[in-house]
Amino acid sequence: MEFEIWQILILVGVAFIGGFIDAIAGGGGLICLPALMAVGVPPHAALATNKLQGCFGTLSATVNFTRKGFINFKEIFIGIIFTLIGACTGTISVLFVDPKFLNYIIPILLIFVVIYTIFSPNLGETQKEAKMSKNAFFIIFGLLIGFYDGFLGPGTGSFWTFAFLGVLGLSMKQAVANTKILNFTSNIVALVVFIFGGHILWLIGLLMGFGQMIGGYMGSNMVIKKDVKFIKTLFLIMVCATILKILYDIVK
Repeated sequence: MEFEIWQILILVGVAFIGGFIDAIAGGGGLICLPALMAVGVPPHAALATNKLQGCFGTLSATVNFTRKGFINFKEIFIGIIFTLIGACTGTISVLFVDPKFLNYIIPILLIFVVIYTIFSPNLGETQKEAKMSKNAFFIIFGLLIGFYDGFLGPGTGSFWTFAFLGVLGLSMKQAVANTKILNFTSNIVALVVFIFGGHILWLIGLLMGFGQMIGGYMGSNMVIKKDVKFIKTLFLIMVCATILKILYDIVK
């Protein structure tokens, strides 16, 4: 598939914006995927190419958060392993089970996330006592959210951030940082599946990946510098956008 120069420039710019927002609050795919389809990329190729370029953004943000001391790999390693297992299981399961039924459940869960976050004004401002051990948290939520990302996907970053805030008691900045590495982990599983499927548009995916890397780096710096209220506001906006996107897909 061939692209005009102006289309490539727009897609790279959109990827930068998607990477920037995704690093702060998740939901970058809500911006990049429609852009790919708008320039005529078929849905299956758009999904595959979006996953490729999105991996660059989450990797860039992860590296930056790690360098700035927001991610402790010794603590989160078990989460990476069980997220990987969950994502592999979810990816295999989608071959046998119709994922459409989850479209009716996920908006309800995301609405709960919005309500709980709004009515917990101090959520994420400081680190609080965890409601379970870290190992138990990473095993349970790694399997559950990893499975969901491999099975369906929309809102994965929101679920991880909310779990880190509400269950493990992390601050908002720590929650966002840890979300990126686990998002990257499950994204890699989906990317491998798409590679074997042969649907990726490699040139445009890599060019958009460059935009995602810059956006992810700048977005992660924004998380580090900005106060919690800014991050929480953008988080809520992206969760609401995800809810509307899923509901639109159901009714259209």
